Amino acid sequence: MNGHAGNECLTGSERIVRANGVELWAEDSGDPRHPTVLLVMGAQAQGVQWNDGIVRRLVDGDLRVIRYDHRDTGRSSTVDFTAHPYTVADMASDALAVLDAFGAARAHLVGASLGGLIAQRLAVTHAPRVLTLTSLSSQPLGTDTAAAVQRALEGGSPLPGELPPPRPELLAALTTAFPRPDADLEEYLAVRMPLWRVLHGGVLPFDEGEYRAMEQRVYERARDLMAGLNHTFAGAAGSGSTADLASVTAPTLVLHGTEDPMFPPVHAEATAAAVPGARLVMIEGMGHTLPRSLDDRLAAEILHHTSGAQG
Repeated sequence: MNGHAGNECLTGSERIVRANGVELWAEDSGDPRHPTVLLVMGAQAQGVQWNDGIVRRLVDGDLRVIRYDHRDTGRSSTVDFTAHPYTVADMASDALAVLDAFGAARAHLVGASLGGLIAQRLAVTHAPRVLTLTSLSSQPLGTDTAAAVQRALEGGSPLPGELPPPRPELLAALTTAFPRPDADLEEYLAVRMPLWRVLHGGVLPFDEGEYRAMEQRVYERARDLMAGLNHTFAGAAGSGSTADLASVTAPTLVLHGTEDPMFPPVHAEATAAAVPGARLVMIEGMGHTLPRSLDDRLAAEILHHTSGAQG
């Protein structure tokens, strides 16, 4: 899970990509002659939850930007997970299909949360296609978050060497964060706002109006608001192992918030330690969201990281 809180009515070129038995909504912005950056969102999150302001700044920095809806989010296909289960590996194949549809042989990958795992996996399995890797608000491949969460809910502590689970206040917020399937917009927003307050963190000012506007956009675009919960099951399988990251050759940036309640900062430290030559940048005060106030900082970090590679 991740998301932005701003919208500048950016207009790009939209298309539906048909691959792997699903339809994927995708959009590109900027000059197609420029190097491509693929923005990969987190669990249960739509492509438009990459803040339009970040997209605009990357385009102004001479990048072609592609964002897309994962299967089971937004305008992309919904899946009967029981009949057709999928894994992070399948979601990574979706990302490649999007790049293929736009004719991008190589791309900079920027993945947030679950998107970070997808991007990391591609850097391992399809290294020639990855110009650079940016893992944002994420964790290393192979991390068994579900087991750590279960132990935390039962009052236990992390096992030796195990990365910590989400903070207790986030686990509590998640229990009431999902509305009835037939909820109207106001009921939906009322249920979602407490979760975004916790995900945002307690340091940076929280602008509820930004998050309400983002969630309204999500509500209006979704084929099925509950379908994204399938990502919880997909995220538990098929990503690979942390040891796989030793083979990553793409220049790697690990971006993370000091106040991330989903993946405490030690997750970022573990990711950076696992990837040869990775650079770790901590964003002071940032939680597990992408508020508009951080557009300039995040875009600047991505542009600095991608500037040395050729597309």
